[in-house]
Amino acid sequence: MANAPFEFKQFTIAQDRCAAKIGTDGVLLGAWASIHHHPASILDIGTGTGVIALMLAQRSTAETIDALELDDDAYEQATENFENSDWSDRLFCYHAHLYEFATEIDETYDLIVSNPPFYEATAAPEGNNELTESRKKARFEDAMPFELLVGAVAKLLSETGIFNVIIPHHREEDIIALASQAHLFPTRITQVKGNPDSPIKRSMIAFQRLEQIPHDIEGDFIRFRESVLPQELVIEYARHEYTEAYIHLTKDFYLKM
Repeated sequence: MANAPFEFKQFTIAQDRCAAKIGTDGVLLGAWASIHHHPASILDIGTGTGVIALMLAQRSTAETIDALELDDDAYEQATENFENSDWSDRLFCYHAHLYEFATEIDETYDLIVSNPPFYEATAAPEGNNELTESRKKARFEDAMPFELLVGAVAKLLSETGIFNVIIPHHREEDIIALASQAHLFPTRITQVKGNPDSPIKRSMIAFQRLEQIPHDIEGDFIRFRESVLPQELVIEYARHEYTEAYIHLTKDFYLKM
């Protein structure tokens, strides 16, 4: 069933050729990502099936929604998913490495999103035949190191743009520290728990450029970091008993919400 198309309310995702299937992380980021600044251009880094880009096409009026994917099969599938949607005229997928893309492109984007690979190479499972090589590559952080991601975003983000990312919670401070070196600072953080009793599993973070933070704390990174109080999102009370907050966030997309 994992290879079956995934039906959302306004679009369908084919995923039989993608190593990374539709999962909670991508849907969370697609629903949570900031669009209050009415972005005219959006970039989805490591688009996979294209689900986040499609969700943002549904949510926004952005004229340009570009996606980037290195894996051959995922690139072809994302392109087909885009072409089969109601927003095919606004969606385009580039087949390139992030470093190559960031080096060669001159445009900037008002909104950049990424659900990056997050398994460090040192934590790669050994002897696990259930994970194909392409799935391993899709999930290991050495396929897209945070340093590369932040560096590319610093070049590609417009002056008033917002960068949104979802990462393992234990890496939250790492990426915030890296981003601060590129003068990108967190303005919104949501920490995600599976249920009320489980530990925090993911962090969704929105970053903006230094010039966009309040002037009274500009230059005082520690005080600014402490002023951004994380919000908490719990997905479910019990198995398939979803919280009101999660339903509210995803109800425009999931068929059964």
